[in-house]
Amino acid sequence: MPSIVTIGGSPSATSKSAALLGLVRARLETFGITTAGVNVRDLPAEDLLFARSSALTIASAVELVASARGVVVATPIYKAAYSGILKVFLDLLPQDALAGKVVLPIATGGSLAHMLAIDYALRPVLSALGSTHILGGVYLQDSQFINAPGAEVQLEGAADDRLNSTIKQLAGLLTSRG
Repeated sequence: MPSIVTIGGSPSATSKSAALLGLVRARLETFGITTAGVNVRDLPAEDLLFARSSALTIASAVELVASARGVVVATPIYKAAYSGILKVFLDLLPQDALAGKVVLPIATGGSLAHMLAIDYALRPVLSALGSTHILGGVYLQDSQFINAPGAEVQLEGAADDRLNSTIKQLAGLLTSRG
């Protein structure tokens, strides 16, 4: 079972938050941490919308989260809140789904105006799901991404340093917890 499960809350496969999760997973794996991912957009929409938690793909995704020691949640910010597709998935998790887990929230958005969405919109939900160890979130603006055609996602210097620092903190916590 993976140590970390990433939850991608973007409805788009080509979003910055989706690309960012790939980068986070790759960097965590350099610390010897196993990872797996749930991309909510890939789950059957009808099962999500009708809260069919017993549907095989939904139940498998929920079990993957349950088996992890840590969770990284990434979402684009729309209208000062996390994505609706992420909300639908989080609503399907048991009330204590994040109990005992280290959680790292990550969000992307177009401007600094949405920077506090992690603290005011996402963090309370993660806490309500039982997490008592939520790391300081990482918010990245679109302008902090370096777009090189055909290249892996790259971030400008300070943003990359901030992300790396948080990843090291997460890796350290998982390592120290054995």
